[in-house]
Amino acid sequence: MEVAILLYEGVTALDSVGPYEVLHLMPDTEVKFVATEKGLVRTDFGMLSLSADYSLDEVTRPDILLLPGAPDPRAVAADSSVLDWVRNAHEHTRWTTSVCTGALILGAAGLLQGIDATTHWMAHAALQDFGARPTLERVVRDGKIITAAGVSAGIDMALRLAALEFGDELAQEIQLIIEYDPQPPFQAGSPATAPAEIRERVLSKYELPL
Repeated sequence: MEVAILLYEGVTALDSVGPYEVLHLMPDTEVKFVATEKGLVRTDFGMLSLSADYSLDEVTRPDILLLPGAPDPRAVAADSSVLDWVRNAHEHTRWTTSVCTGALILGAAGLLQGIDATTHWMAHAALQDFGARPTLERVVRDGKIITAAGVSAGIDMALRLAALEFGDELAQEIQLIIEYDPQPPFQAGSPATAPAEIRERVLSKYELPL
């Protein structure tokens, strides 16, 4: 099974690496990091680089397509070469997926029209611009399109994919291997549970430029 994870300037590292840690443990699976050009790609805030070993034209029919997000995904969502690649790959995928604002790339490619989808909670309103039906669920499956909420939700989405492809027991094995056992010190990981003053502070500091 071939998995293609798109990289681009400003991508959020965990959106890509979190799912990778799950998906590369699936049997007979090769994960490929893909970009418009091979080489290092700077992630958001410029302090970390990820390596794209494949160009878009080298991975055209992945079984699983994964689009990670970014604090500002507007440039990649307006790149016609990327959008053409996404649309063409989607015609052949078993699963087309996104993490966080990667859903807006799917939307820009015209793939969210009339379907349920999720993204980072600060970008939910933007989903409607692409004809999607926004939901606050952490992972949403509509047909062969699976969208995940913000950043860390990519791990949940990848475990769901492992279960869909290889069954619950294999997915549980992978979950145990990576010791994914979230026990956060605070109940502030969702706008539904975070204190109102924390939510407002985050919005004032980090509002996504969408």
